[in-house]
Amino acid sequence: MKRLHRPLACLVAVLLLLAAVPAPAAPIAHREVLPNGIVLLVAERPGVPIVAVRVFMRAGAAFEPTDHDGLANLTGALLTRGTAKRTGPELDSAIEFVGGSLEAGAGRDGLTASLSILKRDLTLGLDLLGEVMLSPTFPTQELTRKAAQIQAAIKRSEEDPGTVAGRALTRLVFPNHPYGKPVEGTIESVGKLTRDDVESFYRTHVRPDTAIVAVVGDITVDEARREILKRFGGWTPPAPPAPSVSPAPGGAPPRSETITKDLTQATILLGRQAVRQVDPDYFPLAVGSYILGGGSASRLYGRVRDEGGLAYAVFSYVSPGRYGAAFTVSAQTRTAETAKVVDILRAELGRMTRDRVQDDELKLAKDYLIGSFPLRLDTTAKVADFVIAIEEQGLGLDYADRYRASIAKVTAADVQRVAQKFFVPDTFNQVVVGAAK
Repeated sequence: MKRLHRPLACLVAVLLLLAAVPAPAAPIAHREVLPNGIVLLVAERPGVPIVAVRVFMRAGAAFEPTDHDGLANLTGALLTRGTAKRTGPELDSAIEFVGGSLEAGAGRDGLTASLSILKRDLTLGLDLLGEVMLSPTFPTQELTRKAAQIQAAIKRSEEDPGTVAGRALTRLVFPNHPYGKPVEGTIESVGKLTRDDVESFYRTHVRPDTAIVAVVGDITVDEARREILKRFGGWTPPAPPAPSVSPAPGGAPPRSETITKDLTQATILLGRQAVRQVDPDYFPLAVGSYILGGGSASRLYGRVRDEGGLAYAVFSYVSPGRYGAAFTVSAQTRTAETAKVVDILRAELGRMTRDRVQDDELKLAKDYLIGSFPLRLDTTAKVADFVIAIEEQGLGLDYADRYRASIAKVTAADVQRVAQKFFVPDTFNQVVVGAAK
């Protein structure tokens, strides 16, 4: 075989080496900061006719004043119920006429307005979105109606044992922190909210210097920038600095609570604080959680449901937020089996801390977490929600690739190490709904 000329041989060697190196993680969207502080994220999807737009602000329940539980939720619900140009029914008619959707609502960390519309009708959609965000009128009649609807929904939810258990567990996991209170508020707190409360919350927290705008679909970066600046470029931030929220403090002793209801089955929740996605331990925690209770092949499913026939449902999951994260184990069982199921849940948590997981368990968990990830990004709406979330959480726009790479690198030793931090049974708060003490 003819030998390559030395410089050419060196070049070939370099190219082969570069080919063996994984490509750097690619950003999922273009990012820039507009002059008034808005973070603009644009994910070009040529040929996809539906454009999804999200406007997110740090105006969630975590920012509510004391004794105003449910204020962010009510404010979000009222954004689309009237503007300086149109009434709520007129907004509904305009967006429905072109087959689009325009909604708004609040969660723990933020308030979001969401638009999905065909590219050909984007001008109208953005006009409506601009009205909703910049000139809501919060009509008193709409406020009264929405507050009554929220109160009715809260009352109905009090009959659902899962919701009751979740609210109680959240209060135990995040004591003395805004995360510990329900986003929707209580029947009593919502009944006390006034139009002045809503206007004050809107003026304080709905502001461009904490806003993130995501645009996803058949639109270029230049087009998106031009259209967003046209509607939001004149939006100026208030003089006072944006309010902030402290991270959830840890270290509170775990507590147990039983809420007795006349039911034939019991809902069991175990929960504690965990870590956010910015912590490297999040990835082995996610893998460990899946092995413990992530699906029909999980340990809890096999032992509690398949072997013992003791539970209707059993699973575990990690729920991160900007100011704190939780790790939860959940089960539903016959009331008479409550104590037995609780013992099994705690025993399996303890086993995760003592024994390394098996290779087949580890592979199954990692394959599922990596393989299912694209399903989070299979529509423009999901991509818009995703880029908003990773920007708000400070994860970086290359997070989709880094997530898969980080999960792939998790070892059995990593899972055991993290389990020894977050799976210790005695560190979990416990809530049981439906069983007598």
